[in-house]
Amino acid sequence: MPRYHIWTIGCQMNKAESERLGSFFEQQGYEVTATADEADIVVLNSCVVRQSAENRVINKLHALKSLKRQRPELTLAVTGCWVDSNIDQLRKGFPHVDHFFGPGECPGWLETGEWVHLTLTNAGPTAYVPIIQGCDNFCSYCIVPYRRGREKSLPIDDIICEVQERVRRGTREVTLLGQNVDSYGHDLPNRPDLADLLAGLNAIDGLARIRFLTNHPKDMSQRLITAIASLDKVCEQLSLPVQSGSNVILKAMKRGYSIEDYRGLVGEIRRQVPGVALSTDVIVGFPSETEPQFQETYDLLAELKFDTVHVAAYSPRPGTAAARELEDNIPAAEKKRRLDKVEQLQEGIATEINASLLSKTVEVLVEGRKGDKWQGRTRSDKLVFFKDKENRRGQPLPVRIEQTSPWSLQGRLNRE
Repeated sequence: MPRYHIWTIGCQMNKAESERLGSFFEQQGYEVTATADEADIVVLNSCVVRQSAENRVINKLHALKSLKRQRPELTLAVTGCWVDSNIDQLRKGFPHVDHFFGPGECPGWLETGEWVHLTLTNAGPTAYVPIIQGCDNFCSYCIVPYRRGREKSLPIDDIICEVQERVRRGTREVTLLGQNVDSYGHDLPNRPDLADLLAGLNAIDGLARIRFLTNHPKDMSQRLITAIASLDKVCEQLSLPVQSGSNVILKAMKRGYSIEDYRGLVGEIRRQVPGVALSTDVIVGFPSETEPQFQETYDLLAELKFDTVHVAAYSPRPGTAAARELEDNIPAAEKKRRLDKVEQLQEGIATEINASLLSKTVEVLVEGRKGDKWQGRTRSDKLVFFKDKENRRGQPLPVRIEQTSPWSLQGRLNRE
């Protein structure tokens, strides 16, 4: 039996698309293998949202040169956001790659059957489900709209059918994915929105939890907030990237909202969804970001106290407005200092938030084992570990928290 291997980095969308590729290969008669050395087909699913990710892709491609030299019959392919429209240029730079294809596309050299309605083989307790591709926002620093194109929503009925099939195979929780899920449906007949989709999924028997990401602050509607508050399967957890606490920097980033707008949105979400867990993304060292402007970001994070903060140092992405128009003039050492300062602040905040769960019993959906412990997540997306001899995979269980840290919780199964 021929074998395939998929190497994936980047966002949850890439992970979902790699899963779809794996299902496709398996239905073509291939078997998965853990290493490229044993594979007949190797696919790299790439990311270029930051320079560090692009470097990893290029390094991986160079590392595979010798394998391709030893086994010229090996099929080597690259997909994901690293693949732009200039395929000829990529072929010149990496002649040992047999195929390049865009993110979310079918590998055309093997195409048979219907890619969109592919039967997925994953039967895990949790699953990623793409609902909208592309992005129309064109933030000045972001390459994604140039690589994934304009927004294109999947029909509600198709998404519901996929989730129903996943639930039939054992999935209990789904995370809906899009570069901007809040834009879902605007390009479909009758213009349904994310709230409509959530209501449809909420009615599926056997589905326990629904999450979605990523949200854009300027596009999150009151109707969506009300849906989160009223639908019992929608988790009390949101990703809401702010990127900067400075209005000057937000304008340069072309984010389309002010800090006052963002602060008001967070207040409204917390008013309607008590106890909601919020995560955010921040970029430090954006071109010409002054120390006072960075301090505005730091002060905002200290004020709003997010459960999770994903912080990254700015790196210019060729082809974006920021790379064309703005000088990358913040030294690398200063970017790192700012990044470290944010991470230190957030470690303290997360320590405080998680400590409030000590001695409380929380519902944990068990995803699998790590070492001698089961691991899973709460509705608020807290990672929890506990020991038990029985097979608990896929079960929602009450766990009493006995130890907390900024990153995870330790507990024991509450048998009372």
